[in-house]
Amino acid sequence: MKIGVVCYPTYGGSGVVATELGLGLARKGHEIHFITYRPPVRLGHFHQNVFYHEVDYEDYPLFEYPPYDTALASTIVDVVQYQNLDLLHVHYAIPHAAVAYMAKKILLTQGRYVPVVTTLHGTDITLVGANRTFAPVVEFSINKSDGVTAVSQSLKNDTLRLFNIQRDVRVIYNFIDFERFRKVNKEHFKKIIAPEGERILAHTSNFRKVKRVEDVVRIFQRVRERVPSKLLMIGDGPERPNAERLCRQLGICADVRFLGKQDAIEELLAICDLFLIPSENESFGLAALEAMACEVPVISSNSGGLPEVNLHGVTGYLSEPGNIEEMAQYAVQLLTNEALHSQFRQNALKQARRFDLNLILPEYEAYYAEILENSKIKIE
Repeated sequence: MKIGVVCYPTYGGSGVVATELGLGLARKGHEIHFITYRPPVRLGHFHQNVFYHEVDYEDYPLFEYPPYDTALASTIVDVVQYQNLDLLHVHYAIPHAAVAYMAKKILLTQGRYVPVVTTLHGTDITLVGANRTFAPVVEFSINKSDGVTAVSQSLKNDTLRLFNIQRDVRVIYNFIDFERFRKVNKEHFKKIIAPEGERILAHTSNFRKVKRVEDVVRIFQRVRERVPSKLLMIGDGPERPNAERLCRQLGICADVRFLGKQDAIEELLAICDLFLIPSENESFGLAALEAMACEVPVISSNSGGLPEVNLHGVTGYLSEPGNIEEMAQYAVQLLTNEALHSQFRQNALKQARRFDLNLILPEYEAYYAEILENSKIKIE
């Protein structure tokens, strides 16, 4: 198949999943065409069967904001025509599902029908999409897609609750590439971070309010009082200054490292003992899954799709968002019981294997084939 992939090229989960999915499909022989305004962060170097098409849009004085949506639609039309794509897979509903619908209508005037699969990732439904400014367009675009997937059952439920959806929403979970995310021996690196054998906790996110980054700091403070520990804060975003300020107020800066955006996250996870993700909401919890693939137990909130990934009392523990006392207690319980911690490490890896990329890829391939077959019926 020749598949066009439209996504955000940033560090957010939707862009990561879109890129990793495209690369996985390319390894299986499919031809993948990424269409976005800059190369996706995980696209990296040259890959066979992978092509990148940059959306070129100019900032005219007439427009207060550059007309990216229009430029994206035109680029999609061009790539579909000249690369002879079979299908478009757009990630994150806003604005990609609406733009894909526009491109599909333009192509129809030229006698070409290209089916569109839209994958919903989370905040495009629960936060941005639910905003009444965008809601009518989001609902319309989902209903006009040829296929719709959600990355968790929780997100599917939210979509059906928030919008009047007239078509099936297929749950196809996010995934992990075990070629990359696995526990490797990085003891020399661990000694640099924790020279006295301290426990290492980690958090990875885009540091938005919904991630409750300050809760991570407060949980760590409580753990540190009972267990010698270090905290790695991986990522960047608007809440980072507040988290850094809180570390100074609590007097724990010497034990907290803000590492910013990192490409080799798996090398950091390989030295960690515990992963914290106390988010207000998570449609799936890809960061938690990456940690689990590296045999790191997870302390998380019980919001959104996290309970589908992190199993309470098995791979880690779940608490209500904001319950930092309980999360800290769970963390101390794990870090002070070596036998329990070792068992949770094994359980985390076992659970992560359920989301192996090699298991999820065939689900997408089968879904694409189903959508293409249904499209033939429509045309006929």
